[in-house]
Amino acid sequence: MKMTPMAPDCGVQIDGVALAECSDSEMQAIKQAIYEHGVAVFRDQDFTPEAHITFGKRWGGIDVNNYFPLQDDYNEIAVVKKEPDQQTNIGGAWHTDHSYDQIPAMGSVLVARHLPPSGGDTMWAHMGAAYDALSDELKAKIEGLEAFHTADHVYKADGLYAKTDMGRDLRGQDMKTGAVHPVVIRHPQTGRRLLYVNNAFTIHFVGQTREQSLPLLQELYSAALTATNQCRLQWQPGTVAIWDNRTSWHNAINDYQGHYREMHRITLSGEALAA
Repeated sequence: MKMTPMAPDCGVQIDGVALAECSDSEMQAIKQAIYEHGVAVFRDQDFTPEAHITFGKRWGGIDVNNYFPLQDDYNEIAVVKKEPDQQTNIGGAWHTDHSYDQIPAMGSVLVARHLPPSGGDTMWAHMGAAYDALSDELKAKIEGLEAFHTADHVYKADGLYAKTDMGRDLRGQDMKTGAVHPVVIRHPQTGRRLLYVNNAFTIHFVGQTREQSLPLLQELYSAALTATNQCRLQWQPGTVAIWDNRTSWHNAINDYQGHYREMHRITLSGEALAA
């Protein structure tokens, strides 16, 4: 396998391996690369739905998404799509998946199935590099803090997506979510300190109101994106991206109006987060 960094502090492209047939030693090297770099990209993969599921199970459990449409014959696979007549896309802002769960998902395996002629890139940002770049003063402010996360304002029947043309495709609008996590976590495998808040699902700090929390939250969101800790993926047929939700944020760029895009995602089970 050959590993090429995508940016100074985020992302790696891994060549010379077929994911559907990788050995145990290759699998371990892939996992470690994703834990460290936040996201790994693989080109020219022959990844059937069966292979996608089998590969996902090699990480452990699969979390079936409660909101996205599921593939008809393979319910472990969520379908992330946008029709040509839709203006809104799924995930079109910086966020980390499933931070609203008590045990957040470890990550995702996303496979390109139908791509627009151009556009539809995905960006990632490394939250270990984000934490490292914080000033000592800001690190001291967030030491020991916990934050409440929920997706209710996004996915519920009167939530943000329901008010757009994306709402017609979603499930689980009657679900209730909510979880408390440390603002700074340690990665379960690498031990690295990571900033664990995001603009989509983090509502307030424990013991504070939303209004009291917003100034510091906005300061963290602004500080989290640096010149070197972001990478950008231009999708191609056969591209697979695997990312670590603890280590990274991601953002699906919505710049392909009038074109169809369909991606297939398996969400990988995680573990409880600790400060």
